[in-house]
Amino acid sequence: MFTQPPELSDDDVARAVSDGWGVAVDALAYAPVGFGSHHWHATAGGERWFVTVDDLEAKRWEAGEPLSGPRDRLASALDMARRLRAGGLAFVVAPIATRAGASTKPLGDRWVVSLYEHVDGDGHPWGAYPDRASRLAVLDLVARTHAAPAAVWAGARRDEMRLPHRAGLDAVLDGDTRPWGPGPFAEPARALVAGHAPAVRAALARHDRLAAAARGRPERMVLTHGEPHRANTMTTPAGPVLIDWETALMAPPERDLWSMAAEDDRIPQDYAARTGVEPDPDALALYRLGWDLTEVAGYADLYRRPHAETEDTAHAWGYFEGYLEAVSSAR
Repeated sequence: MFTQPPELSDDDVARAVSDGWGVAVDALAYAPVGFGSHHWHATAGGERWFVTVDDLEAKRWEAGEPLSGPRDRLASALDMARRLRAGGLAFVVAPIATRAGASTKPLGDRWVVSLYEHVDGDGHPWGAYPDRASRLAVLDLVARTHAAPAAVWAGARRDEMRLPHRAGLDAVLDGDTRPWGPGPFAEPARALVAGHAPAVRAALARHDRLAAAARGRPERMVLTHGEPHRANTMTTPAGPVLIDWETALMAPPERDLWSMAAEDDRIPQDYAARTGVEPDPDALALYRLGWDLTEVAGYADLYRRPHAETEDTAHAWGYFEGYLEAVSSAR
């Protein structure tokens, strides 16, 4: 996220790190990177750390969902990352366990903190991989993740193939006339959704059909990262690593393949050569469409709620327009 939440001071975050991990922070600086969690660079005793704080209210799947829902989903995903790392997958950038052995530390009711060792490497912006070699290097990491033994992924949550904020989006499409906002993007967002309503309805119906078919093949599920796009990788002296494991779930392998396949139509064959598993075109379509619809529903929820014009809400507007266009042009 680009804007530090006013409810959280640097001192709040430093105390949580001290309480949870016994790390006495000397200096803390907000890092305006990513889109979904808040981050800080920290130093303590000459060592460098990376602190992530997640807003559980923002990670609800529906308005009014108890905060235990996003808290448990996040903890389960990060636990899987730690188990992968402990199982020998050094490319998994996993959080450090707290003194209590957990992956996160609560900070009040709304926030949870996770702590990472500093990674010596280069991060990357959102967008396509720059070349085929870079894409295939990450595909190798994805294939190794999918091959993780049952001892690692036992107990992992399964992808329900639900669309977060679906109920709110359905209500809007069904003619909910309650006012949006207040906020500067409220009425423009309402008009934008209305202009795309027929296409969004059709896309939701197609998503439901594809999801039902994928759920009918549970034997295909593997442990997936969830979002192995370029911005969730870093290049280190030892090679690429995968960061941001907050979405790890048991799911069809296409959950990790669709975005790379959209960039390079040879990726399904490349994956089959590495694993012996032939990707399913319908499952690839499911996850590509699900990504776009999740973004549409999430941004609609953002602008339906009270909001101000910040760097985050302004930046989100361009994404909102782009994902609505993508849904409208999907076939």
